[in-house]
Amino acid sequence: MAVLLDLTRGCCRCSPGASLLQEADSHVFLLCGAEGHRRDNSLSDPSLGSHRSVHVLDSGSTAERLYRLKRTLDDLDLSTVRVLTTARGREVLARYQEMLFTAVYTFDYDVTQTDKVTCSDCCGSAHTVSPEGEAEEEVSAFLQQLPALKGDVRTLRSTLIPDCFGHGFSTRSGGVSYIPTLSSLNLFSSSRRRDPRAVVEENRRRLAVHAGFHPIPLRLVKVNHASDVWVLGKPEPESYDSMVTDQTGVVLAGQGADCLPILFADPVKKVIGAAHAGWKGTLMGVATATVDAMVTNFGCRYADIVVAVGPSVGVCCFTLDREQAADFISIHPDCVPDPESAKPHVDILLANRVLLQQRGVLPEHIHDNTETTRPPVTPCTSCNPDDFFSHVRDGVNFGTQVGFLWIKESGEQASAPESQTARQGGP
Repeated sequence: MAVLLDLTRGCCRCSPGASLLQEADSHVFLLCGAEGHRRDNSLSDPSLGSHRSVHVLDSGSTAERLYRLKRTLDDLDLSTVRVLTTARGREVLARYQEMLFTAVYTFDYDVTQTDKVTCSDCCGSAHTVSPEGEAEEEVSAFLQQLPALKGDVRTLRSTLIPDCFGHGFSTRSGGVSYIPTLSSLNLFSSSRRRDPRAVVEENRRRLAVHAGFHPIPLRLVKVNHASDVWVLGKPEPESYDSMVTDQTGVVLAGQGADCLPILFADPVKKVIGAAHAGWKGTLMGVATATVDAMVTNFGCRYADIVVAVGPSVGVCCFTLDREQAADFISIHPDCVPDPESAKPHVDILLANRVLLQQRGVLPEHIHDNTETTRPPVTPCTSCNPDDFFSHVRDGVNFGTQVGFLWIKESGEQASAPESQTARQGGP
């Protein structure tokens, strides 16, 4: 367990939870800030002498100090924090907690009422709660100055998608996520993982600057592993695995970490779509539901739609139970090369190609791992740990990459060629 003493608003002797300091197994963190004398006084407190670990957080902004706390918790594989502070301190720290931590971490607050403070170090404190916007700005400014990890931001682009659209598939380099399986350009925050909202938002900002859609909003599908399609402009469903639109000013994105991020574009009608296709969504027809929505709602023709499939798990690394694999055999026998195995390999990429072609998308209008005349955009995520995140390879605390697409405004410059890389230290 970790104990955080908020010495900027009180001291350990005034807290109702001060008895925790007698537990020698706990790791103690002293949040000091500008009141350095409180840090010195607390360090001399005999109740801290028996602790195996005392960490002093006394430099930089509150955002930087709490970010250092998080990094140390992750290094120690700790997730429970007991916080000794005042009521005003709890209000402030809770704001930073929301931005810099996820539900993986448990914060229990022991609150000292300021009218019951008896220690001379704490009497007369006149702390005020910073406005919420100031905390947001402080966290954002701190994260923006962090150096990029694993090199610069790099994206893959399909030469099949015309220049009237901006698009790309992210890789894992150039972000600020430091946990190994999430490092570094993780683009999705989950309550079950350790990458918080503010870090993911900074990663998305860096991707947007690199790709050329900053500050256009990035909209990700709300994954349900099904085949629901949201047509922007209509009421938004609670969950969906695909989006289509003819609107400018928004970037559609389908995420994946083995599942397929698929981009759809009709250069004739200027309509776009983005989908997330896992094995369940593939069987339910999310890819064909997307092109159907483009045809039904915007008058597209199947033969005009081009499709680019991003980095995803290959048949080399993906297996299912026999009963589940049998459903892919019904799409095409080649989707399961070893049907007699206890855990047959399954080619969900091929399954999506077959289904799209059956619907009327031209074979040459699908850019996936079978396309050899164009630069590749569909490498196996599991086989390439330096470049991509993978649930199959990394387990439950995995990172996420995205495929993104938008309709360029009239006169908007073309995106940088796929071979170029933007410098992304901390713009």
